[in-house]
Amino acid sequence: MQIIENSRVKEKLYVEKLENGLTIMIMPKANIQKKYVIWSTNFGSIDNKFIAPNENEETFIPDGVAHFLEHKMFEQPNGTNSLDTLTALGVNANAYTSTDHTCYLFECTDNFLPALDELMDYVQTPYFTDQNVEKEKGIIGQEIKMYDDYPQWEVYMNALRNMYKNNPITIDIAGSIESIAKIDKDVLYKCYNTFYHPSNMVMCFAGDFVPEQLLEEVKKRLKNREKHGEIKRIYPEEPEEIVKKEITKQMEVSMPIFVIAIKDSIDSKNCKSDSIVKKHIAIEILLNMLIGKSSKLYKNLYESELITEEPYLEYEFSKQYAHIAITGQSNNPKEVLKKLQEEIRNMKSKDLDIEHFQRIKNMIYGNYVKEYDDVAEICRMFVADYMKGINSFEYIENYKQVTPEYAKQVLDEVFNEEKMVISIVEPN
Repeated sequence: MQIIENSRVKEKLYVEKLENGLTIMIMPKANIQKKYVIWSTNFGSIDNKFIAPNENEETFIPDGVAHFLEHKMFEQPNGTNSLDTLTALGVNANAYTSTDHTCYLFECTDNFLPALDELMDYVQTPYFTDQNVEKEKGIIGQEIKMYDDYPQWEVYMNALRNMYKNNPITIDIAGSIESIAKIDKDVLYKCYNTFYHPSNMVMCFAGDFVPEQLLEEVKKRLKNREKHGEIKRIYPEEPEEIVKKEITKQMEVSMPIFVIAIKDSIDSKNCKSDSIVKKHIAIEILLNMLIGKSSKLYKNLYESELITEEPYLEYEFSKQYAHIAITGQSNNPKEVLKKLQEEIRNMKSKDLDIEHFQRIKNMIYGNYVKEYDDVAEICRMFVADYMKGINSFEYIENYKQVTPEYAKQVLDEVFNEEKMVISIVEPN
């Protein structure tokens, strides 16, 4: 087993790649009561076109299949539901689907091995029938309608649609009522057999574990699967430019909400994990310097009552897309956009404020370190980063490499007004 040690956070990550291709990551946390596990497959909402292993023909699946499959995995041939079984064990179990991966997880203080039995049984035992697939369409249909009425989701999705012309990130993770109507058991089995192979999956554990013992427990519960060839994922070409600058929609909100987003480029030639991480850290620092709570712009917007609380700042990226998103509430979102653009121009016109830069950098580093106090954060972080080809320790290691000069270069390259959009949801 490979041991990756990080002296800054005083943690060790044990990594083993099994013969069947499954990657297992274990972070022991001595004397912590909670145990957490995520079993994840590299299959998300953007993976809607592919060539399955040992096939030559392209497969194109309806939108929402990854999410639909996540829902169906809990149903077992004996009529039980594994979520109910895990709950009865006193375990907090769940699952979720993102753009590039699907996760099955549980958290517990007791009954870890019985819960692991159940998790590894249901993820390895797909059971789809015409009847249970049809029944699920009604349940997921209600979920889709709920999100259609959710302003925070709609304002974000509209921002994506303004940025991306062809990228499947613009497709709702759950699909649409029309797309899920086309899903049947054959589609689900095809996607399960393609993407739920151990070689396309990772398990991450955090808690009071002895890694060697835990590894043996996992191996005992793995079912034999035949060797798996390469999955060829097919994604459309995405132009550099945005689709349109702004969109406004009326919904049931008391105050307008907005997403200001900036489309970033994917540099497939320069996609080493350390350069990706370094860029991510620089963008986090810059966003906080521009409009975070300690910024002059935030103070100005707050005092002039243009915003009432700190906006949510994030840089979202995968191997297929990258963008900045600034989400908040304002009675005049377009004025917020105007002032943000002015502040970006102002920051570009001179050297960065070194003192402010260092203060924000130290705060972000502190946030990275804090994540290692929570077993759930550890697992979610390491799995999400793994799907991007990153080891999460790299954020701790690369932090010092981000200089004001490098951040200024990222500011000039990424914070481009031509690639900036605004999505607004305002009261009816």
